[in-house]
Amino acid sequence: MNEVIQSNRFTMGKKVKEFEQALGRKFNSKHVVMVNSGSSANLVMLAALRIVTQSRGILNPNIIVPAVSWSTTYTPAYFLGFNLKFIDVDPKTFSMDASQVIAAVDDATIGILAVNLLGSAADLEHLEIYARQREIFLLEDNCESLGATLNGRYTGTFGSMASHSSFFSHHINTMEGGWVTTNDSDLYEIMLSLRAHGWTRELPENSKLRILGKSDWFNSQFEFILPGLNFRPLEMEAAIGVVQIGKVDEMLRIRRRNAEIFKLEFDNLEGVTMQCPNGESSWFAFALLFESKAMRDFVAIKLRDTGIECRPIVTGNFTLQPVLDYLSHEIVGELPVANRIHDTGLYVGNHPVDLSVEIKQMSHVISQGLIDFSNESTVGT
Repeated sequence: MNEVIQSNRFTMGKKVKEFEQALGRKFNSKHVVMVNSGSSANLVMLAALRIVTQSRGILNPNIIVPAVSWSTTYTPAYFLGFNLKFIDVDPKTFSMDASQVIAAVDDATIGILAVNLLGSAADLEHLEIYARQREIFLLEDNCESLGATLNGRYTGTFGSMASHSSFFSHHINTMEGGWVTTNDSDLYEIMLSLRAHGWTRELPENSKLRILGKSDWFNSQFEFILPGLNFRPLEMEAAIGVVQIGKVDEMLRIRRRNAEIFKLEFDNLEGVTMQCPNGESSWFAFALLFESKAMRDFVAIKLRDTGIECRPIVTGNFTLQPVLDYLSHEIVGELPVANRIHDTGLYVGNHPVDLSVEIKQMSHVISQGLIDFSNESTVGT
C-alpha cells in the first residue's frame, strides 16, 4: 500500500494489471477484468451478455437463476431489461441443479446464471453441456466459492464468464473488490470498455471494438463505444490482492480443515442436516437445516445469546424478498427446497484460522439447544 502511495497512481494502474495476471495464472482463466466489487462484477458480466445477445432480437430475454443467492445476483436484471426465471435448488448442495434448468429454458432464454453457493459447485458439468447444446450462455456467480473445484476444474472456469468477489469476509480480502473471468477475447474487450465509461482507451490496438478512422488522434483520447459506467478498482485493493494470492492455498487448506471438524461434530446430530457440497468445496461457511422453523428460530436465539453470530442461508428463498416487486420475473414450480432453506436454515461463518475450539463450542450450544427445544415442546404439549 505504501508503494501505491509513493507511485501517486491510485486507480486502475500497474497493480491492477498485476493482480489480474496473478488471478488468471492461479485459477486458469485467460482473461481477468478487476472491478470495484463482486456486485459490480455481476453487473458488468450481465451487461456484456446483454450486448452480445441483443442482436438476437428477443424482446424480453430471460435468464435462468436459482431461487437461493445474494441480491446482486439478480438485481442487474432490473437495469438491463432481463426477465428472471427462478428455479429450485438441489436439496443437498443448495446450488443449481441441471435437471431443474431443462424445464425452465424456452426460446426467449439467452443464459443460465449458475450460483456456486457457500463454496459448493453447482451442477456445472451438465450445465456446460446443456448450454452448449441449446446455444445459450452459461455464466457463474462464483463470489462465494473461490478455490472450489469440481473434478479437478476450478469453479469459475465452466461458464463463458464468471463473477468473483474479494470483499473483506470472502476467501481473499481486498476490503472491497471483485473481478470477472473469461476465456473469450471478445467478451473480455467488451468488459474492459464497460468497466471504464464505455471508452476505447484500455482496449488493444487491434480490438474489433475500435472504430478505426472515426476519430483523429485528438478526439480518439475520449472515444465512447459502449454504454459503460465507472467500475474501476483501486490500486491499493489490487496491491493487497497480489499478496493475498500468495496466501490463498494456505487459507483454503485451513478452511477445509475447519470443515472436517465441523462434519465430525454435525454429521450424526439428530434433527440437523448439513449442506453436502458438490466437488471439493472452498467452505465459505457452514450451513445447517433443522426439522422446523420453530426449531431453527430456537437454536438461532441460543447461538445469539452465547455470542455466536448466525444468519439466514444467504437470503433464503429470494422470491420472498420485497425487492422482487421491482424485477421482471417468473417462478418455475413450487420451490420446496428453497422454501425449506428459507424457513429452517442458518449458517455460521468460516475463516482461515483454526476454529476447532469455536466449532466444538457451537456444536455444544446447538446440541443443548435441541434438547431444550424438545423439552419445551414436550411441556407445551
